[in-house]
Amino acid sequence: MEPVKNMPEKHVPNEPKQNNFMAKIALVFAGIAEKWLPDAFVFAIILTVITFLSGIFVTDNSPFDMMLYWGDGMWGLLTFTAQIITTFIMSYGLALTKPVSRALENIAGKCKTPNTAILLVTFTSLFASLISWAFGLVVAGIMAKLVAKKVPDVDYRVLVAAGYSGFVIWEGGLSSSPALFVATKDHIFQEQIGIIPTADTLFSMLNIAIVVLIFFTLPFVMKMIHPKRKEDRFMVDTALLEDTIVEEEKKEDTNYVNDKLEKSRLVTLIGGVLGLFYLGNHFMTNGFSLDLNTVNLMFLTAALLLYGNVRELGKGLLKASASVGQFALQYPFYAGIMGMISASGLAATLSNFFTDISSSQTLPFLTFLASGILNVFVPSGGGQWAIQAPIALPAAMEMGVEPAKIVMAVAWGDAWTNMIQPFWAIPLLGIAGLKIRDIMGFTVITLIYTGIIISAVFLLL
Repeated sequence: MEPVKNMPEKHVPNEPKQNNFMAKIALVFAGIAEKWLPDAFVFAIILTVITFLSGIFVTDNSPFDMMLYWGDGMWGLLTFTAQIITTFIMSYGLALTKPVSRALENIAGKCKTPNTAILLVTFTSLFASLISWAFGLVVAGIMAKLVAKKVPDVDYRVLVAAGYSGFVIWEGGLSSSPALFVATKDHIFQEQIGIIPTADTLFSMLNIAIVVLIFFTLPFVMKMIHPKRKEDRFMVDTALLEDTIVEEEKKEDTNYVNDKLEKSRLVTLIGGVLGLFYLGNHFMTNGFSLDLNTVNLMFLTAALLLYGNVRELGKGLLKASASVGQFALQYPFYAGIMGMISASGLAATLSNFFTDISSSQTLPFLTFLASGILNVFVPSGGGQWAIQAPIALPAAMEMGVEPAKIVMAVAWGDAWTNMIQPFWAIPLLGIAGLKIRDIMGFTVITLIYTGIIISAVFLLL
């Protein structure tokens, strides 16, 4: 999709002459991000340099050692990169099917004003992110585009930022990496802490309090930061948001077997039915257990069932795959950063610092802060848990702190600073057609607001 652009608007009677305080602050951050925040790939390179130099001067590793750590870690996210590319293509392709696009259009059609647009996109993203982080990101991007087509006077930057802000809740939901890890039999810390059921993590009073407070208040915070003055809004030409598949020119039917197979509904139906049976067996055997592979199979199965034939499916997936280059380019560099920060001892140094200044009352809160800082360099829930848990869990056992609280502290720290880390925004931005500088000034507000809520709950509970 081409870049968005400002559209001239006529004066509207009774239009607010001033933005409220929250909108003014958000516009200040947006201006800073627009002028100073580099492209997401440049951001990854800057983090690489910072980590490289920190390993030399903070932990006394040689430049040669840091280079080896970087190279050894470079392909540590290769499987994940393939999974996220698959998620992006399959879910986006699914959204282009006629039944799904009509359903989403009907939901988006309920929006008549910028305020309702912001509320709908944020609530939808929050709900979807509680089910699965991947589902949340894709739904947020698609809904932002559809709603912007229905409400052309909404600030598109804020709308997409609202969708991404809903992602902040994912570690409190069903796909939370640390919580699912310690609930799994034979996890590597089982001898220390045993198996911790999700009743003590995801369904604890602490986690429920954070989720409820964010879920029912964040949409209204995002509504408040939407500029009231139209001259301050970044409005998109709705023609740039069209995602329909160009219909194939009708040709005379032939009797060739290959043409008949490519136009046959039966071919895609067979694949879809196989997927349904496998998923049914998976959920009956494992309960409602979601991982990235399961989510991808769900998207693929739905796409096979909803596309009319192989030709339609191929055209939809081809359109959906137009923006996957960013994943292949950036994620290996983040894997290299993770390799450096883990092997050099930087992560252990950071975690030890916060653990050393903690008491039994402050350990969960300070673990949350350490996790938030570490997440800027290691934006992976599972990877971050593997780095931080060996330090935080023994400290919790020694101080008499429930391990479940440490699990959720690491989880929420990981989710929190995603609001200033482009890693997870790449799928959503690929769908929405924006750059990281367009939304991150607004998501800083989400970072500050949710940081206050999460910190308060950890300190009080």
